[in-house]
Amino acid sequence: MTVQTLYLGRERSIPGLKWTATGKVRDIYAVGEDHLLFVTTDRVSAFDVVMNEGIPHKGEVLTMIAAWWFEHTRDIVPNHLVSTSIDEIEGLSNEWRDRLRGRVMLVKKARPTTVEWVVRGYLAGSGWKEYQKSRTVCGIALPDGLALSSRLPAPILTPTTKDEHHDLPLTPAQARERVGAKLFDAAEKASMGLFARGGEVLATHGILLADTKFEFGLRGEQLILIDEALTPDSSRFWPADQWRPGSNPPSYDKQVLRDWLETLTWNKQYPAPTLDPKVIAKTGHKYLEICKKITGRLPEGASL
Repeated sequence: MTVQTLYLGRERSIPGLKWTATGKVRDIYAVGEDHLLFVTTDRVSAFDVVMNEGIPHKGEVLTMIAAWWFEHTRDIVPNHLVSTSIDEIEGLSNEWRDRLRGRVMLVKKARPTTVEWVVRGYLAGSGWKEYQKSRTVCGIALPDGLALSSRLPAPILTPTTKDEHHDLPLTPAQARERVGAKLFDAAEKASMGLFARGGEVLATHGILLADTKFEFGLRGEQLILIDEALTPDSSRFWPADQWRPGSNPPSYDKQVLRDWLETLTWNKQYPAPTLDPKVIAKTGHKYLEICKKITGRLPEGASL
């Protein structure tokens, strides 16, 4: 059976909704004066380039996982989620309700901070590259002798700027200066609390939380968690039984896609290459696997 993907082209047009912004995966629409509708498509990006093909069920998976974490972390920090029901949104045709079902989050508006809040528990990605040069990550000194994928002595906050194309690393001191001490302290406390909760829950499923990114916003003076949380697009999840310091474990995300793209003679710029259907299927399977592990469910019509 062919699974229909929701991609949405450049126009981002959904009759009955007012488009306001877009990202690599999500499109955002205005709902009244105080709410937004996040539509999570099946678009997939790699190396900051959005591919021409979508990954079936990816938008539904990201929505399900984010909503699950929002519900299970409200005791740590409030969040922006109001509902995931498309039936609460007025002005849509039945056809569009069906197309968007399982892919939307009605959220409260908030003013985003100018920092992305990355927490690392293991040495990987850009953190590993910096460590090899200076024995630091975002200016934070780390012990000698760590290897790729090593567990850090304790989780660390390694913030970055928010940029449309490439986020730039910040030291915690630079992030504090950027947003102010009061906001920084609140976001740091929430980030570390969320990371600890995520690691505890995932450990029960045999998964290590290597690192993850959070975004926060302000409603008046209140700090709230926004965007997504602890999804395979914002986190690095490793099977615990395949983790070995010195090697890069497989991950429950689009690493399959990245690895395949690395075998091509492609300059990692637009236009994107045409994806192999087998790679699309393998990538989709990874998203469904982690969705089942975290939420206990799969999107309607999906199977493993």
